[in-house]
Amino acid sequence: MLTHLHRKSLATSLALLLCGFATTSFAAGDSAPTDLGASNPGQTVNVTLVLGLHNQDALEQYIYSTVTQGNPSYHRFLTTAQFADRYGATADEIARVKSFLKQQGLTQVELLPNHLAVKVSGTIGQFNTAFHTSIHDYQASDGTTFHRPNATPSMPSALSGTLVVASGLSSEARYRSHRVSALFPPQPGPRTNALAKGAAPALAPCTGNPTATCTPGEFTVGDVANRYNINPLYKAGVNGKGSTIGIATLANFLPADAYSYWSTIGLAVKPNRITQVHVDGGGPLGSNAGSGETSLDVEQSGGLAPWANIIVYDAPNTDAGFFDVFNQAVSDNKVDSLSVSWGSPEIFYFPQLNGGVDFTDELLAFHQVFLEAAAQGISMFATSGDSGAYDTVRGLGGSLTDPVPPPLTADAPGSDPYITTAGGTTVPFSFSFSGGPTASISKESVWGWDYISKYFQTNFGVDITDEVFSVGGGGGVSVFWSLPRYQQFTSGIRKSEKNQTLFFPAFGINYTLPGNYRGRNVPDISLNADPESGYSFVSSLDGAGLLTFEGGTSFVAPQLNGISALLKQSTRGRVGFWNPQVYPLQNIFGYGPFSPFTDIRAGDNWFYNGVNGYDPGAGIGTLNVTNLALFLSVF
Repeated sequence: MLTHLHRKSLATSLALLLCGFATTSFAAGDSAPTDLGASNPGQTVNVTLVLGLHNQDALEQYIYSTVTQGNPSYHRFLTTAQFADRYGATADEIARVKSFLKQQGLTQVELLPNHLAVKVSGTIGQFNTAFHTSIHDYQASDGTTFHRPNATPSMPSALSGTLVVASGLSSEARYRSHRVSALFPPQPGPRTNALAKGAAPALAPCTGNPTATCTPGEFTVGDVANRYNINPLYKAGVNGKGSTIGIATLANFLPADAYSYWSTIGLAVKPNRITQVHVDGGGPLGSNAGSGETSLDVEQSGGLAPWANIIVYDAPNTDAGFFDVFNQAVSDNKVDSLSVSWGSPEIFYFPQLNGGVDFTDELLAFHQVFLEAAAQGISMFATSGDSGAYDTVRGLGGSLTDPVPPPLTADAPGSDPYITTAGGTTVPFSFSFSGGPTASISKESVWGWDYISKYFQTNFGVDITDEVFSVGGGGGVSVFWSLPRYQQFTSGIRKSEKNQTLFFPAFGINYTLPGNYRGRNVPDISLNADPESGYSFVSSLDGAGLLTFEGGTSFVAPQLNGISALLKQSTRGRVGFWNPQVYPLQNIFGYGPFSPFTDIRAGDNWFYNGVNGYDPGAGIGTLNVTNLALFLSVF
């Protein structure tokens, strides 16, 4: 598994200086997974056959028409049946798939109503024969085992032009959640547990939303409402009523944790509002499995829209699980918005990083479902990652002082052009690390932990850059997806940088990325994500009570999801695909007190600086949610 997280100690001298200082850095194992040989051919596995779209150009045109005010198709979103009829696989193609399955001795388990996927069961031996590959068992350096093809499977000639990918031939856990804990533990005194019964009050009087703490590191959804001007909507009775929020995740969770969080912060919510759908048997339950991620997704999205219903779709952390969780949620068409806080570097799908096995068809499979979501009016949100502009560092490690520095990379599925991607900022706050003098960030900035490195260099003469690199809000340029039309008239859009090479000899990787590529830029919109100025949440599997100083863009995606539920109520209908709506608003109206957006002109994510207008650090900026609701209602 390429993306393995672990703790790393500082050098002894630095540890003595930084008493109580805990640091997190990321690296892969010492070597590539060990090939254990061919898998048991009699082992039964489940595979999803992803079928190709029809009339994709027409579908894209239709999607844009549904979010273009004045167009006859404005907000005339499709049902799943209408989508299947216009753009899904034809009856003849489905019949050919069924004939192929019968010939191979495979069993059809389910045909999804969108006609984009068929779930199939069979043995590894049968799938080896059907797709002209050899599935092997592997052992990762951490001792975990999995199976996957040792060569790119061949698509059967009988299904040429119909089958996009067979998802599920690999059981490797390839995705990570984008949640980050603060580098420094909470300081003693009134900062700690400001919400706990009997705790000292926040350092300054807290006004605005009654659930807010105004305490960085212990922020609640009430603080999000204060900062991004949501409170006027609440006062007007907009609370998410009539909306349904969807969460796509790769871990199960305890719904009681969400109710505990809302109760602890004093937020009244709709009772019995959470429904769980376990896709492919559901995701694992546990702290190490990522259940805390699912908890915070539900708490943040449902906290910002307290009267919305919530459907949590969870699936195993596999390639088939990740596709199936999206496909099920979108095909069901019960949610008005859907967020995901899991991902992987875009280039990890490329054959140059997988021993020649090409996983980019999986990106195309996701893309089809995201197109369907947009056509059905489901607003989708993904995280941009928490490794700054260098997305592979969290999985593989690396430093700017390496002989071959890590490459600038984007995260998937956030790099897909039909999903709204959430970036991260650091909000103004004062801090003091390891007994040093108090310093502060005076304006909301692109999130990058180089400000911590500068603090230690200035005050202690110690360089900890390698220890904090490259934690920050993800952002950059896709080298897979071309520039979408909604970004073509946006100033600040970048091309991919030249001379970007991923060099990781332990895995046999030496790959130079395409340079000067005019690709999709991410993120689109940012909110506070730095755990040093971050949030509290509840996950009883991770600890008792409120956990504080948590962050990551995994908080921002569900926050945008909850905001979308409010917009659905205020505009009296599904919002649809955000990007073709928000980019023109920014291009035309810019920034200012009446704009839906606030420009972020400070900070950086280790490469991209906050500048006037769009930048791949904070996107088009942060939101003024009430203004955005007014613009979407009027224009």
